[in-house]
Amino acid sequence: MYGRPLALLSLALLLTGCSYIPWLNREEDPRPPTPLAELTPSLAVTSLWSREAGKGTVGRQLALAPALAGGRLFVADGRGRVMALSPTDGRTLWERETGLPLSGGPGTEGTHLILGSISGEMVALTAADGAELWRAPIEGEVLSVPRIAGDLVVVHTLDDSVYGLELATGAERWRYSYPPPVLTLRGSSSPAIVADSAIVGLSGGRLVSLELTSGVPLWEVTVSPPRGRSELERIADIDADPVVVGDTVFVAAYNGDLAAVEIASGSVLWRRTLSAHAGLTAAGGVLYVTDDDDQVWAADPADGAGIWKQEQLRWRRLTAPAVIGDLVAVGDLEGFVHWLDRRDGRILARTRVGKGPIRAQPLAADGRLYVLGDDGMLAAISPGVAPAATGAPAEVPAAGDR
Repeated sequence: MYGRPLALLSLALLLTGCSYIPWLNREEDPRPPTPLAELTPSLAVTSLWSREAGKGTVGRQLALAPALAGGRLFVADGRGRVMALSPTDGRTLWERETGLPLSGGPGTEGTHLILGSISGEMVALTAADGAELWRAPIEGEVLSVPRIAGDLVVVHTLDDSVYGLELATGAERWRYSYPPPVLTLRGSSSPAIVADSAIVGLSGGRLVSLELTSGVPLWEVTVSPPRGRSELERIADIDADPVVVGDTVFVAAYNGDLAAVEIASGSVLWRRTLSAHAGLTAAGGVLYVTDDDDQVWAADPADGAGIWKQEQLRWRRLTAPAVIGDLVAVGDLEGFVHWLDRRDGRILARTRVGKGPIRAQPLAADGRLYVLGDDGMLAAISPGVAPAATGAPAEVPAAGDR
């Protein structure tokens, strides 16, 4: 939630009268974004194409992000439009109006597209031409990306229920429900599919592994115990998507920890204090995390020790990091993409792709970065080669292991 003061959270609770703390508009964060310093780019970035791809998030916090599969780039907006585009030049291959207030997706394996809505309805389309296959009601808002696992669709809803739906029909095969804490953020993590299980981050700092066939928990663990005296202080939700590397899953909790968990047993291998909900990623034996102060970290996956920290973009409402070649890219609230050197965190360049905020994690594929803004602007960008690292890292923090 970008670490907003508890006073704002209390006000939000009074206004809503419910147990979910809404993610306030980023523009309402009382901390002024760090002004962008003058930058002499040391990296050439080429804009390949840009275009409007729907109406974006229509002013709401939604889990709509670009997806690439089968030579097509898929995007959806909050008013129900779904589009398939050519990743080469951005031209429209097909588009479909679903009439739903879409809020999560699309999830795809190349044949199907699966999306969820705020109204608690799932829809499946064909990836080839957008023809509708089925609609299915579920009990809860979808603020995560549905995942396809074989003949199953796994979706996590706002009330911390996880559904297993038949891919062919949308019929419910199983449901797992976890009672959320008194207060929780308005958001939910997307499931990570690992072999025969789905790993899902929940409210209260909990992580669960569900058997795909039945939805029965293989293990449940609290990876980030709630802390503090009040319910507000004890919010410790895992809203960032779990990241799987080999036999380990990495998670980050708001107001909590960055942690590594053994997939087979659910044992917590290590944890370190680091509040995050925007997201994390892993590449080349390094974890990259955007924390709740909008600082970008590189950390050692073996123990969580910090490698470098980039803090020149604090409070700019950054996205989760995307890794492309020797670079780390993050979007911000003013439509900029910032390019960091993976080796030391230096800011090498920035590119503006629109005037609105960027909330969705940029998508890196085939040497390109696809960026979707909240206003529906979609851009494809190609970076050059990062220059050789010089001087000291941006910052080498203490390990902070616990």
